[in-house]
Amino acid sequence: MPRPVANPPNPWHTTHVEWLGEPPAAKLEVFEEEARSMLSKNDSPDVPFRYGVNPYRGCFHGCAYCYARRSHQYLDWGAGTDFERKLVVKTNAEAALRRDLARRSWKRETLVFSGNTDCYQPLEASYGLTRACLEACLEFRNPVGVITKSALVARDAELLARLERAAGATVVLSIPFADADMARAIEPYAPAPERRFAALRALHEAGVPVRVAVAPVIPGLNEAQIPEVLERAVAAGARGAFMILLRLPQEVDAVFRERLAEAYPDRAKKVLAALEDMRSAQTSRSAFGQRMRGAGPRWQAVEDLFRLHCRRLGLDVQPMEFPEEAPRPRAAAQGELF
Repeated sequence: MPRPVANPPNPWHTTHVEWLGEPPAAKLEVFEEEARSMLSKNDSPDVPFRYGVNPYRGCFHGCAYCYARRSHQYLDWGAGTDFERKLVVKTNAEAALRRDLARRSWKRETLVFSGNTDCYQPLEASYGLTRACLEACLEFRNPVGVITKSALVARDAELLARLERAAGATVVLSIPFADADMARAIEPYAPAPERRFAALRALHEAGVPVRVAVAPVIPGLNEAQIPEVLERAVAAGARGAFMILLRLPQEVDAVFRERLAEAYPDRAKKVLAALEDMRSAQTSRSAFGQRMRGAGPRWQAVEDLFRLHCRRLGLDVQPMEFPEEAPRPRAAAQGELF
């Protein structure tokens, strides 16, 4: 088991903070562990990369729909508030990654940060593990991709730009909502959409290729915001986009339902009915090729809306564009990640 930290480091020592609403009800606990390797191998044909790097377990952002919640149960913790407030830090992340990259068998495949929980969640401001791992990738000239909901990624814009020139780098900002109040209700401690768009712009201006992920699409809640998200992303410099339909595997379903009912009691039943309509009377599909997308007329209408505005704005709709990626089998042409 990870070892607890008596006094978790304050990620905002030099930053003024005001809670938007009430502070978190659950106590923040930070645990530290050492990893034997930082390479998490992925064999799913739904995910367009082979190796992920995850410096943290759990995620402070607390997104109600996060598929990674289930992974916290491997630590004998819960998928609800435990996932959001019992956070694990891999303190030797840089050293472990350098060992991985130095192996003769390593073929410089693209490494994607994170693939599980957000590599730029607030603890990164204190620990700096993601930045240290990116610096290792720069030294070894290893291509990278970054997937995040955090504006903190803009801190490393210059480093990522150097990585792009040396080996290749792409950053994807996940921005499913244009409405800040709705984002706060469903993604309570993730940065507001405005800050994420600003991070996109800062990365683009530094020379880093950036994309936007409308992930997840929640029918009956945010699909009407797709055009605005895409327009604002293009204005910030995004060159590509993809979207993913909400999926609610097992325990995540209960967390999402509770949050949705609390935030939007008058719309909750309609949202879940619309999701089931797109997933053959289910809220989640486990089969490869079906987990991240829907079916039926309503899903087709969402896809048509997305593709129409991508064409209008000149956005590439391929899921990812990671450099030097090893060939992988693909289950579908649409983006499939979150």
